[in-house]
Amino acid sequence: MGAEGVMDGHFVFTYGTLKRGFSNHCLIQELVFTGDASFVGEARTTCRLPLVCGPYRVPFLLNFPGAGEHVAGELYAVSQRGLARMDELEGTRRGHYERLPISVALLGHPGSPKVEVAGEAYYAHPSYAGELWRRSEERGYAVYSEKEAMGYVKRKDRPQDITFLEQIRLFVSSPSPQTQG
Repeated sequence: MGAEGVMDGHFVFTYGTLKRGFSNHCLIQELVFTGDASFVGEARTTCRLPLVCGPYRVPFLLNFPGAGEHVAGELYAVSQRGLARMDELEGTRRGHYERLPISVALLGHPGSPKVEVAGEAYYAHPSYAGELWRRSEERGYAVYSEKEAMGYVKRKDRPQDITFLEQIRLFVSSPSPQTQG
């Protein structure tokens, strides 16, 4: 597909395991290798959004503008073919995440003009987003870093006898560690 496919593609803001240094970044690396993605730059959401961790320390961005923090991440230009691969990983057809519009500011050098970019991001599916926010006691992160990822369990190492949505339901119905005495 090559660079022209990326140029006609979408901007995708990554905030969790797709970022450099995290477990699912290998997909981005594959997409870059095949010409289906290119790194644009580090970015931050222009509005505050909740970023929380769910079961297995999986990060979720919640579509609740005004709550949470300005979330840091990475922006990629992605071809249509690359987007289909990302949608598969993020489980958009299985109700895990949904890809929706987002506005981010590229982080340039200090003193350089702020550049806002309209793109898309993967948000927690609305069927459980509110429960995740309540489970996190309505507190989120500004960045998913090594500290927040501590305890992350890769998909292949999670129980295979129940679906991810069932795992989310169990997680949100359990007491949060902060409320346990």
